[in-house]
Amino acid sequence: MWLRASQRGLLTFGLCTLLASWVQSNCKMTLNKAYAPGDIIIGIISSSHTKVLDLYNRTRPEEYICTDFDLVSFARMLADIYTINVINDSGFLPGVRLGYTVCDPCADATKSLQCVVDMLSENNFLPVMCDYTEFRPDVKVFLGSRYSELSIAVAKLLSLYMIPQISTTASATILSDKLRYLSFLRVIPSDLYQTEALAKLMDQFSWDWIGVVSIDDDYGKSALQSFLLNAEKAHVCVAYQEVIPYYLGNGETKQKIKQVVAKVRASNAQVVLLILRPELVQNLFEEAIQTNTTRTWIASDAWSMYGPLATMKDINKVGDVFGFTFTTGRIEGLENYLRNLTIGPGETNSYIEEYKQLRFNCSSPSSPFQSPLACSIPDPLSANDDYLLNKVELSELYSESVAIWAIAHALKEQLECNDSSCPGEMNFPPWKLLAKLKSLNFTLDNNTLFFDQNGDFNDGYDLINWERSGNRRIFKTRGKYSIKDRQMSISLDMITWDNPNNTITVSRCAVSCKPGTRKSDNNSCCYTCIPCDEGTYTNSEDQSSCQTCPIGTWSLKGTTKCAPRTVKYLQWFEPYPITLLAAALIGFAFVILSLTCYIVQRDSPFIKAANLQMSCFMMLGLAVSFGSVIAFMDKPNIHLCRAQQTMYAMGFTLCVSCILVKAFRTFLAFMAFDPVRQERLGKLYNPFVTMITVTSFQGLICTLWLTYDSPDVDNTPPSNQSMIHVLQCTGGSNIGFAVMHSYIALLAFICFLLAFKGRKIPQDYNETGIIIFSMLIHLFVWLCFIPIYITRNESRPVVQASAILVSNFGIIFCHLVPKCFRALCDSSAHLRNILTTFAAQTETPKLSPCQNHTIGLHHPVINDPNNEVVATQL
Repeated sequence: MWLRASQRGLLTFGLCTLLASWVQSNCKMTLNKAYAPGDIIIGIISSSHTKVLDLYNRTRPEEYICTDFDLVSFARMLADIYTINVINDSGFLPGVRLGYTVCDPCADATKSLQCVVDMLSENNFLPVMCDYTEFRPDVKVFLGSRYSELSIAVAKLLSLYMIPQISTTASATILSDKLRYLSFLRVIPSDLYQTEALAKLMDQFSWDWIGVVSIDDDYGKSALQSFLLNAEKAHVCVAYQEVIPYYLGNGETKQKIKQVVAKVRASNAQVVLLILRPELVQNLFEEAIQTNTTRTWIASDAWSMYGPLATMKDINKVGDVFGFTFTTGRIEGLENYLRNLTIGPGETNSYIEEYKQLRFNCSSPSSPFQSPLACSIPDPLSANDDYLLNKVELSELYSESVAIWAIAHALKEQLECNDSSCPGEMNFPPWKLLAKLKSLNFTLDNNTLFFDQNGDFNDGYDLINWERSGNRRIFKTRGKYSIKDRQMSISLDMITWDNPNNTITVSRCAVSCKPGTRKSDNNSCCYTCIPCDEGTYTNSEDQSSCQTCPIGTWSLKGTTKCAPRTVKYLQWFEPYPITLLAAALIGFAFVILSLTCYIVQRDSPFIKAANLQMSCFMMLGLAVSFGSVIAFMDKPNIHLCRAQQTMYAMGFTLCVSCILVKAFRTFLAFMAFDPVRQERLGKLYNPFVTMITVTSFQGLICTLWLTYDSPDVDNTPPSNQSMIHVLQCTGGSNIGFAVMHSYIALLAFICFLLAFKGRKIPQDYNETGIIIFSMLIHLFVWLCFIPIYITRNESRPVVQASAILVSNFGIIFCHLVPKCFRALCDSSAHLRNILTTFAAQTETPKLSPCQNHTIGLHHPVINDPNNEVVATQL
């Protein structure tokens, strides 16, 4: 890359030398169309025309013919001349008059070199020297050119002579390279900062999907590359890149613009950056208006305040326009100068004459800015109006004044000026002035200005918004970008958007990722939104990653914040625990009432048949089992965890052991039809031994369980999908838990088999039905309990407590309540018999339902005193 640049520099120098070898006087007059004599001459390179006629068909080094008069460049030249006159009239340089010579390169880099060679030539000859230290041309400093493409070419040549060149608009980053462009200075920042500001602007408006259209000259290429780097840092993606030929006379330019507009229209990117010359932007806007293509356009500094664009026909149809411009200001008295435009005495200015001919002479070729009153003006050169003021943004010309004043301040130091004179040498070599400029520090309009080490001004940018004003647009400053702080400030409330809702344009490849989600790809603007995993979160939009929750907090999938998990256990005041507690208390009440009934009605045949002692032990087991339900309440600890399981295990085993005794007794009664087997099995019937043995074995199981694998508080972390931390007890490895329940289930199953075997005994005289039904209830409940207990980890305490209650109430309503009811009915029947003895003998009393139940109590087998086996059992 460096080699190619060097070769181009040598070629440029060779071309300049050849051009300079002989310059005819009539050519000099053709090139320098504006001139004012002076002690110090400033060379102004100003493209008052934007095109060289038939450049693409150029086959011989003929004279360049320029076309397409450019009002903005013309106004810039006038601002330079006006400022020079102001300095001369002010006596800022006592005894020294500044002069100028103006050459029009017609926006062509090659012709700009011809301008430089012409200005530096002496007696139509440019000397070739080994050492240019004593080279003293009339032109001591150059101002221009407007375009970076031209400034780069000129800067290469002037760096040979170390003649200072100051530009007010050429912002290409490459010009900051002082190794290649030693004598180049500018009163504006480099595009390095402008492209950074553009990327920050897009980031601030959340525009991450944009199109870029650039020009294929040095300025466009440099600005594009710089923008792409800054856009990547700001996570702004480019939907497409299009390049348009820089030369306006190129026959392919119009066709290319049509293709570009078609591309813009086809893309979903709603924001387009245009790094183009103003004339190309005008052509592009014309095509956009014709095809009804509306977008938000971002302007580079080359056209961000280009007046003719803001006043073109149907400009309001293109959409919003934003852009950055260099710091602007007001040049005192310039408006009046432009309103009364004249050529001063001793001066020549063919550009003013051409402008007035185009504006006021109806016989001149058709001009886009010709006055409607042109044909009624007898002397066009003496005519004036406000047309130039309306077409050109005067604040944009402020940099011209800054550049001229910088030259004046440097000359004041070089010429050693005091209040009355400037005794320094007038015909100094230009490199001395360059040294003064580089170290210059001066004040203008209360602003301290200086060139940095790269020869640039770093005073920042103004953000310009093109607001509607009738059928045209006006430039409004709506923000600033500070190079020093690298910060963007935008007055959002002052921006009027070109849409019905007056809302910020949306230009994104993907929808914004809401809080709680993250982007799928950090390196792409076309992403999908992925919910944050459990334990992570995002609390703002478009986050590239999810943050981990602090220790002690958690979050669910796709949430926006972390919070401590809710600790949950069966608390006394909650609805379900209250229900469980109420059911347990009701169970206690039933047990106490049943015990009272059994004791009071102990002489009742039904109570005797139920075996009062076994029934009391059964009720004791039920009471302990109901007590285990209460142990499920409140915050669990190791003692409550042990109490829950052991109380239920021992209590319900005691209850079932009593039922087992009853079932075995009924089975023996069934074996009365086989006396031999009945007698053999009757030897095993010992209620208390059976009860104690069966219950003690369960006690042994619980002891081993508590010793080797004791129940404790479950410290297992909660599920990632839950914000609730359920505090509950665990059965250790669950082996003891399984053995304990299996043992109870085995006892219940044995009871069921014995009762089922003795079911053929008449129902009024045995308990097989209630034993079968109660054991089926228990087995069914716990068979349902197992899968629920395994799958519903957070509901285990509630499930187990509920299963205990259902089993207990199954025993109560199958064994205790019916016996109490029948005993009470028997007592009421005896009382009724006593009362009815006094009734009339002629009336047959009716039997009550309770009496009907007492008839079968005198069964000849079970209640026969002579049946020794059964009597003993009873």
